[in-house]
Amino acid sequence: MTTIYGIKNCDTMKKAFAWLDEHGLSYTFHDYKKSGIDSARLHAWSKAIGWKSLVNTRGTTWRKLPAERQAIDTQSAAVQLMQEFPSLIRRPVIETDGGQLLVGLDLALYTSFLAPEGKAE
Repeated sequence: MTTIYGIKNCDTMKKAFAWLDEHGLSYTFHDYKKSGIDSARLHAWSKAIGWKSLVNTRGTTWRKLPAERQAIDTQSAAVQLMQEFPSLIRRPVIETDGGQLLVGLDLALYTSFLAPEGKAE
């Protein structure tokens, strides 16, 4: 089963949900704000794609952090910060049943990895 991780009220998430629904794809949703996110998963994602790809440095949460909190230089520090502030995790993160990890809203990438045959845009 494909799982989409993020925050329900995020506009980017709403676009991702709409795309998945439009293409008739079933998924489960994991809301960081309500359910949190465990460090093992964040470490696994960081290992797969790099922690710098996961930390959203363009959002309000990041900008509100003091410079010393922004000065992360290790995977462990990044994971700790993302657990403390789930809004720092780039959205959405999609784990496919085939083991792919897709980060961010990239509809072309979604089409390549998620769209059923014959439903590509």
